[in-house]
Amino acid sequence: MKPVFEKVPKRQWESFHCEVVNGPDYGTRWHFHPEYQLTLAIESRGHRVVGDNIGTLSDGDIVLLGSNLPHVWHQDTGPKARDVKAIIVRFDETFLGRDFFTLPEAEPLKRLLQRAARGLEVRGSTRAAVTEHMKRLANSEGLARVIELLAILNALANSTELKPLASASYEPKLESADQGRMERVVDFIHTHLTEEIDRERLAKLAHLSLGAFSRFFHSRTGKTVPEYVNEVRIGRACRMLAEDAGNITDIAMDCGYRNLANFNRRFREVMGTTPSAYRQKFRGVAGQ
Repeated sequence: MKPVFEKVPKRQWESFHCEVVNGPDYGTRWHFHPEYQLTLAIESRGHRVVGDNIGTLSDGDIVLLGSNLPHVWHQDTGPKARDVKAIIVRFDETFLGRDFFTLPEAEPLKRLLQRAARGLEVRGSTRAAVTEHMKRLANSEGLARVIELLAILNALANSTELKPLASASYEPKLESADQGRMERVVDFIHTHLTEEIDRERLAKLAHLSLGAFSRFFHSRTGKTVPEYVNEVRIGRACRMLAEDAGNITDIAMDCGYRNLANFNRRFREVMGTTPSAYRQKFRGVAGQ
């Protein structure tokens, strides 16, 4: 079965995406994405498939995946099954700017990412060190998150405890049409963010029926269309609040919300605070 393209749900206010998984499974199927992925299975029982490699999935498992390497993590089911607890970090080569990996100091990291094309299982003392960094990353914000990710990549780049997973001859057959379809949809959403987003229009852009499109979009992003649109709008609002660009009512309107009460409610759902509290906190952190 061909892997499907997945759109990583990186939000507008972050340079890379960190997801904490708590639930009965990982919520994905056989898929790929251009971002690199680091997965820590804190508590998990089952198996993982990386390229043409099938391995046992157990507590503490850590794997670094290269760009566009097909994969899936399967959690065991049944009466004795446990919920998954995992941390998943996804990033691309430009998360610190387009020139970062051209720096001489970044050469070991560049070689690490090249080796990750086959997938790398992390073992031994390196696994223990990376586990602690990933847990701190998941609980950090701002620059502290970036520092933790760099510490992880540095530890991996200097480790001799990394085991390649997929065979050296493995060449995935990727569904490129899938990627173009998703990009058309996402580009339309971002271009028409202040307007009502019509799902029927999105389905036509994807050349799918409305029902098939809803399943397609959720399987690629992990979100419904309204959830995705809301996160993108809130990301724009966060930037405007940080820049002190106008009053909160105007910001709500500029981000596609028709009334302030709905904007406040949606903002709290995503950010865990109100727009005014977010602006005040940002001013305090920035020393404004």
